[in-house]
Amino acid sequence: MIDETLFEAEEKMEKAIDVLREDFAGIRTGRVQPAMFAKVLVDYYGAPTPLQQLASFATPEARVLLISPFDKGSMHNIEKALRDSDFGANPSNDGNVIRIVVPELTQERRKEYTKIAHRKAEDAKVSIRNIRRHAMQELDKLVKDGEVGEDEGKRGEKELESATKKYVDQVDVMLKHKEAELLEV
Repeated sequence: MIDETLFEAEEKMEKAIDVLREDFAGIRTGRVQPAMFAKVLVDYYGAPTPLQQLASFATPEARVLLISPFDKGSMHNIEKALRDSDFGANPSNDGNVIRIVVPELTQERRKEYTKIAHRKAEDAKVSIRNIRRHAMQELDKLVKDGEVGEDEGKRGEKELESATKKYVDQVDVMLKHKEAELLEV
C-alpha cells in the first residue's frame, strides 16, 4: 500500500516536471523555435485548433520561422492567430508560407521572460508540494486505519520527503539553466 502511494506520488511529480519543461520551451530565448507556438490556437472552421496540427515549421535562420499550412485556406486564420499572440511577431504571407521574423530580445524583455520563468518554476514547486501533502495524508490514513505499522508509515514519509526534494531540486536546476539561457546575449 505504501509503495503504491509513493509510486503514484512520484508519477505525478514527474508529470509536474514535464509540464514545466513544456512551459519553459514556450518561453522565448534568442532562437526562434516551433515549441514557442505550441499554445497558439487557430480558429479552424469554427474550432480552436493548435497551430502544430495545421502546419509544418522550418527555421532557416535563428530569428526566422517559416510556417507552411497544410490547408492554404487556413492561412488568413493562422496569420490572425499569430498577430493576436503575445510574441511581438508580425507575420507576412507570400501565398505559400507565412514568414515570421522575431525581433531581437531587449534587456527589458529578457528580464520579463526571466520573471515568467520564475513564476512557472514556483508553480511547479507548489504542485509538487501539493502532491506530497496529498500522499502524506494517504500515508497517515493507512497508519490510522491499521493497514500498516507506524514504522512503515515513517519509512514511507521519509521516502516521500526524499522524492519531493529530488523533484524540487530538479525544478531549481531547470530554472537556473533557463535563466542563463535567457540572460545570455
